[in-house]
Amino acid sequence: MTGLFELLGLGASAELLSLSGWGGNLLRGLANSLQIAFGAFGLGLVIGLFGAYGKLYGGKVTRDLLAIYTTVIRAVPELVLILILYYVGSDIINKISEAMGGGRVEINGVAAGIWVLGVVQGAYATEVLRGAIKAVPVGQIEAAKSYGMPALMIMRRVTIPAMMSFAVPGLANLWLIATKDTALLAVVGFNELTLETRQAASSTRAYFTFFLAAGFLYLMVTLCSGAVFARVEKWARRGQPSLKGGKT
Repeated sequence: MTGLFELLGLGASAELLSLSGWGGNLLRGLANSLQIAFGAFGLGLVIGLFGAYGKLYGGKVTRDLLAIYTTVIRAVPELVLILILYYVGSDIINKISEAMGGGRVEINGVAAGIWVLGVVQGAYATEVLRGAIKAVPVGQIEAAKSYGMPALMIMRRVTIPAMMSFAVPGLANLWLIATKDTALLAVVGFNELTLETRQAASSTRAYFTFFLAAGFLYLMVTLCSGAVFARVEKWARRGQPSLKGGKT
C-alpha cells in the first residue's frame, strides 16, 4: 500500500524519473483533457447550432454542404479524422504563414486539440440540435411569427428554450464522448491524461496501477458530469408535465 501511495503521490520526483510522485502528472493530464473537452464541446455547440439551422432553413447548396460535412465526419473513424485534421490544418496554417513572408508557426497544442475535436463534435451536435428543433411544436413558432418577431428573436426566445429539454440528453452524451476522445489526441503528442498515464506506466512498469487510476479519474468525471446534466435537464423541463408512477 505504501508503494501505491508513493507511485500516485503529488511530489515532483516524476521529473527525476524516480518511482514516485506521478499523481501530479496524472492530475495535470486530466486538467489538460478537461480544458480541451470544454473548448471542443463549446465549439461543437456553436457549429451544431448553425449547422442545424442551415440544414433546416438554409438553401439547397447550404443543406448539401452540411449533409456532406455531417456524413463524412460521422462515417470516418475519429482517430483517422484527428490525424487528418491535425496534420492538414497545421500544414495549411504554415503554408499561409510562409506565403505571407513569415516563418513556420508553432501551433498551440490545446488550441489544436480544441479545433480538431470541435469539428468532430460539431457534426454530431448538428444532428442532435436539428432533431431537437424539429421536436418543437410548430404552433409555438407560428405564434411567435404572428407577433412579428424577427428570426433571431424567435431563435433566442422561443426555439432554443423550447428545444433544450429535447437536446440535453443528446448533448450530455456528446460531452462524455468529448472527454473520452481527448485520449485519442495522445497519438499527436498532446499531454492529456492518457499520454501522461502511459508515460508514468512505462517509467515505473506499474501499468495496472496507473491505468486503473486513469480509469478512476475518467469515471469521476462521468459521474460528476451526469449529476450536472441531470440538473440541467430538470431545469430545461421545468413547467412540463412529468411521469411519476405511470401517471401524468
